Amino acid sequence: MSTRPGAAPVKGIRRLERWFVGVLMAIVAFVLEKIVLRSVKKKHPETEATASTLTSKGGDVDLDDLHLGKGF
Repeated sequence: MSTRPGAAPVKGIRRLERWFVGVLMAIVAFVLEKIVLRSVKKKHPETEATASTLTSKGGDVDLDDLHLGKGF
């Protein structure tokens, strides 16, 4: 970073400005991350998906006895 030879750099104000911009960028990043996480959570609920198609070979099927989506 080059400065003009006759002007002394104002370090205190520059540091404060960079710190302030850094804090604002962190807040913006945090808010955006929360928005994205909420939208992903709404699109993909944490419940297990159950089977939507059931095939049978002609016998009676009682859906209460089956444990769809739970494994054996």
